[in-house]
Amino acid sequence: MATESFTLRWGILATGFIAEMFTRDLLTNTASREVTDVTHKLVAVASSKEAQKASDFIKKVDGPAEAKAYGSYAELVNDPDVDIIYVATPHSHHFQNTMLALHAGKHVLCEKALTVTADQARRLVETAREKNLFLMEAVWTRHQPLSKKVRELVAAGEIGPVSRVFADISFNNLAGEDGKLYHADSSRSVNLDLAGGALLDLGVYALTWVFQVLYHIQPEADKEKPEVVAALNKYHTGSDDSTAIILRFPKHNTLAVATTSMRTATDPSDKGLVPAVRIQGAKGEIQVGNPAFRPDDYRIIRKDGGGEVETVKYSPPVDDARGGWGQGFYWQADEAARCIRDGKIESSVMPLDESIAIMEVVDAALQQGGVAYPDHITSTEYDPQNPLNTGKA
Repeated sequence: MATESFTLRWGILATGFIAEMFTRDLLTNTASREVTDVTHKLVAVASSKEAQKASDFIKKVDGPAEAKAYGSYAELVNDPDVDIIYVATPHSHHFQNTMLALHAGKHVLCEKALTVTADQARRLVETAREKNLFLMEAVWTRHQPLSKKVRELVAAGEIGPVSRVFADISFNNLAGEDGKLYHADSSRSVNLDLAGGALLDLGVYALTWVFQVLYHIQPEADKEKPEVVAALNKYHTGSDDSTAIILRFPKHNTLAVATTSMRTATDPSDKGLVPAVRIQGAKGEIQVGNPAFRPDDYRIIRKDGGGEVETVKYSPPVDDARGGWGQGFYWQADEAARCIRDGKIESSVMPLDESIAIMEVVDAALQQGGVAYPDHITSTEYDPQNPLNTGKA
């Protein structure tokens, strides 16, 4: 007998680019990706500036006519019809915005990077657990079928014991052909007040590949956080524009190199000539396509394969009724819905302790490179009696 699908009611906090991409995916028909056990409903959207901006956003994403538009985040988190808040502000504001939602009794899916510091991440996790609320960092890569398959191949020993991983996510969006750098200092990508920098903006995707094949699949009783050595180059605003991190897991005898840059590209050709991730084991190598945040193929090169390369392609299903839309953000929404339906306050795919562990690596790398963010965005202080309605939206 068919069971009724569980519907999760969403509130979208912020109206920028990533909020638009996620919400468009949220509105696709779940059946288009062969999901029948959960569905999603857009209930409300909030801008920190004015309700009209939220209303315009709803129209832009072809949202339901009955969706509510708010001109403050406080109104959104206090809407009784909203089950979960998707926080889509710059990561400089994630801590305050997520605390606002948690203190209002809402579950939260918060964009990556979860916070600016590991201390902030720990405080959010403590608060969510104390209040028995679901919290997950929105690392969409983790939930994509390709990532799941690669994790399974590694765990099954398909390429033997893994000893080394290279992961990169880089885009040439700073440097011109003359070698000079071009970027507005106020840009979210480089502005210290908005926690700008290559590592927090992009590098967390390289780190998630390292963690999901070297840390995530470690037995719980044998979990080992890595030793970290890092180097970076700074943009003139003080943020990092290129960062390289070496991670060593001594008990497991594995090494990884995670790199990110805004000066050059992972694949300059943009034709799939260069993999974003290389996972190397005793019996061969798995290469994951570019870009690291949503690869569409992986290749297996076996030691005894005679030079043959096995290539497997993946593409996110699209909803023809919504103009062929479908980017792959919906998988994390489905995971949130299932967890909340089943009474879970965290996901086994993107565990909260793992989000903290990744932020600890980020902390170490930035500290070693001398990047310091302003106190007002690294603070762990939150006053529920005077919640901040901060963020760009």
